[in-house]
Amino acid sequence: MTAEPAQPPAEGDLTISQVSREFGVTPRALRFYEDEGLLMPHREGAVRRYSNRDRERLSWIVRGKSVGFSIAEIRELIALREDGDGPRNDWAEIMARCRARIDQLTAQRWEIERTLMELGAAVALLGSGGL
Repeated sequence: MTAEPAQPPAEGDLTISQVSREFGVTPRALRFYEDEGLLMPHREGAVRRYSNRDRERLSWIVRGKSVGFSIAEIRELIALREDGDGPRNDWAEIMARCRARIDQLTAQRWEIERTLMELGAAVALLGSGGL
């Protein structure tokens, strides 16, 4: 995804502290996402102004991070959702990637369940004086 020039601020654009509060992220995280090219706020000197598009992207970032997608994966998901001229919405590919993540998490859950059972058995054995 290529960086686009920031547009002049529109009515309703928010500052970094407003967006930070709205999404429950730190200003440092917002600056990181900007450095990664995921957000492109308009700058007025040192002041960043976040558009609705930035906030929509941040919504995808926050959701993606909450389910374990990496920044690179989130970048790809955003690219599938939009192109340089506007919405792209490749929903089939986005859904396929989400299903793959579900499969990965399900496999991890079963591995964790198995490990917990083994640890429980070890603790029971140790408690009975075994081993």
